[in-house]
Amino acid sequence: MELVEGVLEFLANNIFGEVAILIGIITLVGLILQRTPVEETVAGTLRAVIGVLILFIGVDVFTEGLSSFQAIVSSAVGLEPPQADNTLGDFLGTHGGSVALVIALGFLVHLILVRLFNTRYVYLTGHLLFWIAVVTVASIVEIFGDLGQWTIVGAASLVVAAYWTLQPLVLAPMMRKVTGSDDFGFAHTSALAAYLGGKIGGKAGSYEQHDTEGVRLPQRLSFFKDVNVSTALVIGVIILVAMVFAEVDVAQEQAAAYDEDLNRWVWGLIAGLRFAAGIAILLYGVRMFLAEIVPAFKGISEKVIPGSRPALDAPAVFPFAPTAVMLGFISATAVFLVLMGVFAAIGWFVLVPPMIMLFFPGAAAGVFGNAFGGWRGAVIGGGINGLFLAFGQAISWGYLSDTAPELATLADPDWYLIMVLVMGIGALGALLGEMGVWLVPVVLLVVFVVWTMMAKRVGAEPEAEPLSGDSPFDAPDVSRAVRRDGHGDGAQDDDQGDERSER
Repeated sequence: MELVEGVLEFLANNIFGEVAILIGIITLVGLILQRTPVEETVAGTLRAVIGVLILFIGVDVFTEGLSSFQAIVSSAVGLEPPQADNTLGDFLGTHGGSVALVIALGFLVHLILVRLFNTRYVYLTGHLLFWIAVVTVASIVEIFGDLGQWTIVGAASLVVAAYWTLQPLVLAPMMRKVTGSDDFGFAHTSALAAYLGGKIGGKAGSYEQHDTEGVRLPQRLSFFKDVNVSTALVIGVIILVAMVFAEVDVAQEQAAAYDEDLNRWVWGLIAGLRFAAGIAILLYGVRMFLAEIVPAFKGISEKVIPGSRPALDAPAVFPFAPTAVMLGFISATAVFLVLMGVFAAIGWFVLVPPMIMLFFPGAAAGVFGNAFGGWRGAVIGGGINGLFLAFGQAISWGYLSDTAPELATLADPDWYLIMVLVMGIGALGALLGEMGVWLVPVVLLVVFVVWTMMAKRVGAEPEAEPLSGDSPFDAPDVSRAVRRDGHGDGAQDDDQGDERSER
């Protein structure tokens, strides 16, 4: 048993926990199964790995700015974050081994479910394999206490496997509208906000009339069509305005972390520019690794799990509507900050502005909202994410008081959904004693089976078709993100867009 635990923990920590390695292995296996020449296999695998690493370099650059922005905003509004008696670090110290086992065993069950039920989408967002396992284990422990390790691992593995399999399937029809193809799925815990953003956003506007990437601006404002320029300007202004109300020492501390001799106002300008640079690097990395993994996955789709597709992280949809990315983020942040003031005024809960969670899920919800409702949908999608994060923090903090309440402030929308389902069903199961823990995975697996059968009956899932041999991301170019119709950033790029579409 110790050997099995050691192997599973190694896989969880060194394969599933390292996204670049996971994507590299998937790409390598896919190319080998297609009998691709050795030189192309080596080059394709390395390009995929390097693309992922470039993506995370971009993430590191602008999340550094988001963390600083969070500190500035907290100071500007005089926030004192809530204090937790139990910490995430303490929880992982006692249950970290169980989490690792859940990741490895749950992923194996996920692959079996995909193969048996032909749900097609393989969940490949590595860091969320970890966080979903943490949230699930914490929720089970919160309700049932410290059960035997393998009881926790067994029940949690079935829960996460059901989520990893069902979530990309639910969003698949909408994802095809976002990307214009079925080459890859969406695997991110912003799915709930993205789904509602598309559904509600479609009622408020029209993609054909209000597409964020096709909005015409006056000539004097045409520079806003360049997403790098608009990002730098918008984020720079937001940071500088927040600094006006923040404590000088806090702002200077953030500036000193970048350069001890730098004036804090100059740092504010640089922070906005670095944020834009991080987005540009991220988009380059996304396009680079998608150009390799999509065609490489064809081998797995043909030989291992017929008709399967890779389900990928939220940034994979960013190049399809980069302006919607910023609208979603800004809308999410605005809604959250308004609610932060409201909650403080009524004395309900002290919200912590989670800038990273406001960005990624807000951006994804903006892209999905735009695909159905144009810029209005993008704003609504981002706003929905802000609502989830604000109310989710306030409500779920107390739910995790005996395990890791910080999970409430680190959460994406789906984390709250998982908490509610696991702890709600678990509360009923607890009436049956320790064996009641199995009620949670049983109910969720039944939901999975019913949803899968219904999706196939109504034709939500098309018949499996071969993955396209050529990726839509055939040339990394962050200056003009290719949208699903093949066009670039605005009306002025129509000719170039038509050429790309014809290719």
